[in-house]
Amino acid sequence: MDEQIYVVLGAYGGVGMELARRLAAKGAKLMLVGRDDSRLHALALELGAAFAHADATVSQQVEAAIAAAAEKFGGISGIANCFGSLLLKPAHLTTDEELEQTLAINLKSAFATVRAAARNIKKDGSIVLVSSAAARLGMANHEAIAAAKAGIQGLALAAAATYANRNLRFNCVAPGLTRTPLTEKITGNEVVAKGSLAMHALGRFGEPADVASAIEWLLDPRQHWITGQIIGVDGGLSTVRARNAG
Repeated sequence: MDEQIYVVLGAYGGVGMELARRLAAKGAKLMLVGRDDSRLHALALELGAAFAHADATVSQQVEAAIAAAAEKFGGISGIANCFGSLLLKPAHLTTDEELEQTLAINLKSAFATVRAAARNIKKDGSIVLVSSAAARLGMANHEAIAAAKAGIQGLALAAAATYANRNLRFNCVAPGLTRTPLTEKITGNEVVAKGSLAMHALGRFGEPADVASAIEWLLDPRQHWITGQIIGVDGGLSTVRARNAG
């Protein structure tokens, strides 16, 4: 198989870091992207990877990091956008600033990723975006994040259609509640966690490896006939209501 070159956006988050380590273990060349240069540098040293600074809310920085990877390595095999945020508020308590920040980190960065992929991957590449089970399942206090993540799903489907003639594949993973630093306030709160666990048919929260393994699979060139898909990695949250078999 030809050498694989991947860009991991949000590389030091829970899922991004797990994904980067998995790809590095397979011998892939990596460009790690985020806004905390010290953490990026440490991870890049660990994995023998390159890194580039980019704030998820600044499209030009996201696109420049992807372009830098293409220039450095002479091409890109795939891109995973693991940037994300979590805002749990009803619409009437959500400020314009909070909404704009949520849309920027999630949807705007995803759009910048698609645009940069179209400009820097000539043919035969895989782009994976991260949505959420909340985009498909009505959940209280998720208005802003659900809107952003639903937009990512629509973006992936449209891009899959637009760039199919270049064999560029666009897919989404849509996780349920996953144990990462971002979700610590939920998973670490016994009362809140118990209620959330009850919504997941498999009876546990996701782990970064659960989501990263799905992204890794979609990035793999052997999945060259898969595009325009939204893959739920959510323990059944968005589709299953299990009965207690006890």
